[in-house]
Amino acid sequence: MLKHFAPALLFTLAHSIAVSSFAQPAYDVVEASINEIQSALERGQVTSVEIVDAYLQRIEAYDKQGPALNSIMRVNPQARQQAAALDAERSAGRVRGPLHGVPILVKDNYNTSSIPTTNGTVALAGFLPNANATQVELLLDAGAIVLAKTTLHEYARGITTVSSLSGQTRNPYDIRRVPGGSSGGTGAAVAASFAAIGLGSDTCGSIRIPSAFNNLFGLRPTKGLSSIHGVIPLSHTQDVAGPLARSLDDLAILLDVVVGYDPSDSATAVMQSNPHPQFRQNLTSVKVSGLRLGKLTSAFERSSAAVVDPIDAALEWYEENGARLIEVEIPELAELLSASALIGHEFRPDLEQYLAQFGSIAITDLADIVDNGLYHYSLNQGMTRSLETETDEEAYAAALAARSEVLAAIEQVFLDHELDAIVYPTVTETIAFTGEPQSGSQCQLSAHSGVPALAMPVGFTSRGLPVGLELLGLPFQDARLLGMAYPYAEANSPRQAPSSTPPLQSGLAPALQSFDLSFAAQGAILEGEFEYDLPSNELRYNVRLGNENSAEVYAVTLMIDDEENAGLDEPLVYNLMGPDRTEASGSLFMSPAFRAAYDEDRVYLKVFASGMDVGGVAQRLK
Repeated sequence: MLKHFAPALLFTLAHSIAVSSFAQPAYDVVEASINEIQSALERGQVTSVEIVDAYLQRIEAYDKQGPALNSIMRVNPQARQQAAALDAERSAGRVRGPLHGVPILVKDNYNTSSIPTTNGTVALAGFLPNANATQVELLLDAGAIVLAKTTLHEYARGITTVSSLSGQTRNPYDIRRVPGGSSGGTGAAVAASFAAIGLGSDTCGSIRIPSAFNNLFGLRPTKGLSSIHGVIPLSHTQDVAGPLARSLDDLAILLDVVVGYDPSDSATAVMQSNPHPQFRQNLTSVKVSGLRLGKLTSAFERSSAAVVDPIDAALEWYEENGARLIEVEIPELAELLSASALIGHEFRPDLEQYLAQFGSIAITDLADIVDNGLYHYSLNQGMTRSLETETDEEAYAAALAARSEVLAAIEQVFLDHELDAIVYPTVTETIAFTGEPQSGSQCQLSAHSGVPALAMPVGFTSRGLPVGLELLGLPFQDARLLGMAYPYAEANSPRQAPSSTPPLQSGLAPALQSFDLSFAAQGAILEGEFEYDLPSNELRYNVRLGNENSAEVYAVTLMIDDEENAGLDEPLVYNLMGPDRTEASGSLFMSPAFRAAYDEDRVYLKVFASGMDVGGVAQRLK
């Protein structure tokens, strides 16, 4: 199977070198919406080939270099060729729709028959399935270009996006932290403007958590609204698949293409009797005034203040504009959710059926994977348990029945309080650092009932970390959820691009900013060199005592001056050098507040030494 991988890799490397020589992208794709791209294509301002190249330049600059997000598994070696064909169609007068010639990203558990589909594991590193996923096929028919496959938490069994094939993916808002999961590669890449929009999958939070962690919109659709055929399963009953987007309009455009009945996915049979939701058409159909939103009290009580503050501010906006908040609880919720979990019952048979159906020869069952250790070590307990657990039909039937109880309990709360949606934090805790577990997921309520849930951005913590609010609706009220979020998004513009992936300059990432520093006061003499790396959000430094220094230097620090505080008595930000040191070097991660102060020349070097007042002496850093 590896023979299929090598040519694609060679092409990708060669093409990467080719696009890096371009002086400047023909069109600035940063934060560009699908509609904006389509308008530029229609006006002849840009071609699809040029759009592809602009995104590839960003991937080259920021995915394996700079902040090294590691969100892209493989670039499609045929992307430019497909873009050229779509340009030719446009020139001939055929435009398939709003996605014609628009590059998209696809999570690497969706089948793509011309690009390996790996599920993030070395076990399937070169696997080429024998058919595209239904959603991929629909999007290709609509004129979309699959630009690349994105990283994921291996086998989709986790929410921090680490795998044996691709390693750890980083969050573009703080590269020290996780991007969420399992669709973390899609989340990070869409946030970084590596394509117009991306596909993810959600068994329990894997669309919504990366959306919340990357300042995006993401819908877990009603079960059966769209097909999961050709998406490597974790639990076919809980699995759904769909987009993560920078705007609700983008989300709606893609959803309108992929929803509907698929004879290859029995769950979508419900769409034979349900009308198409018409997501884009209904974006403006909901008025905030009169909405009744059930605030899930227990979820808020479990949440950290850093998460709750921006969510409360968003809910206050809804109230100010005529919505009503009602405190609600779902009786015996914890017990219902525990009884209705299905991953333990379905993972092994679902995976083995998939491998047989889509032509895996080297790997045919879970034993091939577990016995050979073909997974990230962090998955060991879960993978081993899945292999060793015998099928228990009675327990499985009970878990399936419990899902109906979860749905009934949700529907009863909606009925009792005449609700339009239930609201709660997508994740109750802030984003974890890489290597640490992520706690606080609220994914089960939607996943164990089959009802839709929309994660929407509502702002940032004081440390600049994105926060997501989740809206839970009744079955097939998916479009209404987008409609409820749309007025808030239009009025508050919660979407902000990450600082680690800024617009390219002459086709390249911004250059390092470097400067020297000299300090002399009351016998303390220092010299230093500093570098600011914007994509990495790092301030690197080397400071040392000068040859003429005659003071005992106790500490060298950096501090931020509040613009309204000329006394420079704000708390110290960082220590650069302590007592009994003559030289020190290192790097500092710059928070949004730190970056803003740096850009506004409000960062000061402050020295504490013998002969000085206890408050030390400060001078501007640059």
